[in-house]
Amino acid sequence: MARTETARRSGRIAGIGGGLVGYLVFVEFTSGVLQGYYVPLLTDIARYLGVNDADVNWLEAAQLMLSAIAVPVLAKLGDLHGHRRVLLWSAVVVALSTVVLAFAQSFPLFLIAWALQGMYVVWLPLQVALIWDRSRRTPGAASETRRATGLIVAALQAGAIAGALTGGQIGQILADSFWLVLMAPLVLVVGVCALVALRVPESEDRTGGSIDATGAALLSLVLLVITGGLSFVRLNEDALWPWAVTALGLLLLVPFVLYELRQDDPLVDFRVLASSSMWPVQLTAGLFGISVLGAQGPLSTYARTDPAVYGYGLGLSTSQVSVVIGAYVISMLVGAGQFSRVSRLTTPRRTLIGAATLTGTGYLLLVPFHDTLAQMLACIAVAGLGSGALVAALPAAAAAAAPVGRTAVATGLTNTTKVLGGSFASAAFAIALASGAPLLVDGSPGTAGSLSGYITVWVVCGTAALLAALALLVVPKLAFSDPSAPAPAEESRA
Repeated sequence: MARTETARRSGRIAGIGGGLVGYLVFVEFTSGVLQGYYVPLLTDIARYLGVNDADVNWLEAAQLMLSAIAVPVLAKLGDLHGHRRVLLWSAVVVALSTVVLAFAQSFPLFLIAWALQGMYVVWLPLQVALIWDRSRRTPGAASETRRATGLIVAALQAGAIAGALTGGQIGQILADSFWLVLMAPLVLVVGVCALVALRVPESEDRTGGSIDATGAALLSLVLLVITGGLSFVRLNEDALWPWAVTALGLLLLVPFVLYELRQDDPLVDFRVLASSSMWPVQLTAGLFGISVLGAQGPLSTYARTDPAVYGYGLGLSTSQVSVVIGAYVISMLVGAGQFSRVSRLTTPRRTLIGAATLTGTGYLLLVPFHDTLAQMLACIAVAGLGSGALVAALPAAAAAAAPVGRTAVATGLTNTTKVLGGSFASAAFAIALASGAPLLVDGSPGTAGSLSGYITVWVVCGTAALLAALALLVVPKLAFSDPSAPAPAEESRA
């Protein structure tokens, strides 16, 4: 009987994995390539457009702001009108913006195209919603969704590695035709458009209703003011007015929440968010964004800092730093690929708690162990395992906790809260690293961040992840599990 049930479960997973998920793996691999491809080219992009290196910060700020605004709206459109349809049109926007990037001759036009290309951030929540819709009628819907999400997130990480490696190589080979370098990812994006249009089936479970236009406008204003203020904080570290702008954005949350609570079909259903299975997931996403989006820059710059000059750092070259970043991404890939298996052995809730604990432990270990490359690799490998599991687990957990017709919105909000957490962290970390920055021997200011600033970064990232683990303790013990899943012995007795 056990063998029959195992075979039946394997058949269901194979059916989904060999069809829909197999196509979505390519979609998310392309998303990863886009996220990694341009990173080694940022200095070349600045020279190509005739701007300073500092202006490159606007590219990241623009994408963060647009993604924070676009994901909730597009996710809601997916729940109302079809997740495949929104996935297809967002892919078309990404393809068109990639073409504009290649031919843009002015920085403002390039900035707009760069921000629009960031629409790929909505692909993951839409894909999770498609997977959930396909599997929700089966007894093992939650576990199948976790497994499939793990596969596509692993493809995302693999794509990021491939993108970073090929971006640098293509940039060097085609340096004299830089527009071709910028357009190279278009081949994959066009493939995504064709695959989604021809092979990906549309979701079936949709509820009636319409877009809450006023709520969307209010949310856009809130996120624009908050993320805009945080972007200005990074560019004006000694000024207080950017913090006032950010505080105003937070205050604007009050009328937004009050308005949404009065709506029958809100853009963001705060009653659902208040459930014991949902709010810890969204809080975890925000706290997780602090490390996954805010700490990568400091890790890279610390590795480049010359210990012979400043007394700390690893003094690595550009190519050697790629080893550090590569080790982190590879460990994330392993964590994403294994989280569904660990969930089956324990429970999804325990896996989330364990992943957050691993992430926090890895960053806190950097406080005493940061003097050698081996120490840093070991610490970020621990953090990467937990981070990869969280990247895969959070959208799947949100999907399992969401009511029918709200799947994409719930999974999309994990991205929005993650972006906000990363934006806050980026601003705070920039100030921490600038505070107490060391002087050179001749008394002139150095270019390195302060050691106290780096320690602050690691402590904040580690503490935030452990706080997320504590928040997840209030989640019901069998949340996100399949209704028919047997509970572990100790959970059954509780």
